[in-house]
Amino acid sequence: MIMHIVMFQLQEQAQGRTKQENIRTALDIASGFMKEIPTLKSFRIETNMPGSPKGNDDLVLVCEFDDLEGLEAYRVHPLHVRFGDFMRLVRQKRSAIDYIK
Repeated sequence: MIMHIVMFQLQEQAQGRTKQENIRTALDIASGFMKEIPTLKSFRIETNMPGSPKGNDDLVLVCEFDDLEGLEAYRVHPLHVRFGDFMRLVRQKRSAIDYIK
């Protein structure tokens, strides 16, 4: 199994919306991942909890795939591309790691 974890810190304001509005948009786009991206074996998207330290990231994606081919299919899937295009407009920082489980 391949794990793909991505964390995002969003800008306070971007694209005419607040950070919280952009988080809701990101959650909405990602809500279709499991249904539409067949190579995803499991998927979670979580938001940072209120009261956490100020420097924490705002969103985390935790994805599981059978193999690298599945991860690559996810990367180029139109819904993931749409999510990535949106996040590039609203993020301040992105960190990722892929590892074998």
